[in-house]
Amino acid sequence: MIILAIETSCDETSISVLDAKGGFRNPRFNILSNIVASQIKIHKKWGGVVPNLAKREHLKNLPIVLKKAMVKAKISAKKVDVIAVTVGPGLEPALWTGINFAKALSEVWDKPVIPVNHMEGHLLSVLLNKKQFLISNFQFPILGLLVSGGHTELVLMRDWLKYKIIGQTRDDAVGEAFDKVARMLGLPYPGGPEIAAKAAQISNSKFLISNIKLPRPMINSNDFDFSFSGLKTAVLYLIKELSEAEKTGSRRIPRYDRPQESRFLGEATVIGICREFQQAAIDVLVSKTIKAAQKYGAKTIVLGGGVAANKELRKQLRGAFAGDSKQTVNLLFPEIKFTTDNAAMIAATAYFRTLKREFVKKPNRFKANGNLSLK
Repeated sequence: MIILAIETSCDETSISVLDAKGGFRNPRFNILSNIVASQIKIHKKWGGVVPNLAKREHLKNLPIVLKKAMVKAKISAKKVDVIAVTVGPGLEPALWTGINFAKALSEVWDKPVIPVNHMEGHLLSVLLNKKQFLISNFQFPILGLLVSGGHTELVLMRDWLKYKIIGQTRDDAVGEAFDKVARMLGLPYPGGPEIAAKAAQISNSKFLISNIKLPRPMINSNDFDFSFSGLKTAVLYLIKELSEAEKTGSRRIPRYDRPQESRFLGEATVIGICREFQQAAIDVLVSKTIKAAQKYGAKTIVLGGGVAANKELRKQLRGAFAGDSKQTVNLLFPEIKFTTDNAAMIAATAYFRTLKREFVKKPNRFKANGNLSLK
């Protein structure tokens, strides 16, 4: 089955052509093309994604990306069996551009369309990792840790396409917290990679700042929910405290390319804050995942979402489950290139949905749903 998928949930315009076969028992995916047009440079100066700007760029990019995807895949419209499109969650102005484009293609090409949940795509993106993918590794129940700019969720799968959210953030998503902390420190958008890069420099720093300590919100709660808003606020107070101390103690020349609260911080202090913040977030994510895996008897752990690219998170998840004598699990990560928004993961998800015959021939009633949840 040849699937053409469209992804426009945020600030990446992506179209992929996927050749899928094997059914649920032995799914196999051959990515014929996966074109991604990023808008990071456009949104960088605003410190985050501006929905109407994202919509404008999607409208401009979609025809161009489609042509590139079809040329690279070396196929014609006649070869496409089904069109898939992300309908949520995400920024609704951005989602509508992809949905309307899919409707137009459906009309012109006379192809059925299948709506796809963006977070389901992240959850199943590990299927595209040819180095890790063996169907024998996917033993149920599967526990998914979804970590992105808009979501932090623990999802239980007892069978393909059957989901139960057992934990989620009560306020900020972890990726959102990374972006906001980076902004406080004057680091560029997107903040996750910038904080991770700074945190990795700690071993090269000549200074260890012992008073850089942050809380681990809800790490000992009796549920699997998360909260990162308080951690973000704790970072703000810490920045102000340390900045005032360094301003008074060293008469440091202020960095006017940074926000007011962090202008007097030295580089070693910025590195230390990044390391402690990242570690606080990872501690909570790993702890909750271990507890959930033990409670539900998970045989497989899947990581997905933009924050899944964080190397330290991957390393510490591996270490935690390698040292857990109570439980043996398969720990599966997507390739780094499939952690960010992309249409290949939407196509793979759509394949499973087509096996359930969930496509429609006339998608006129499709609507964008910015708050769409897994179910």
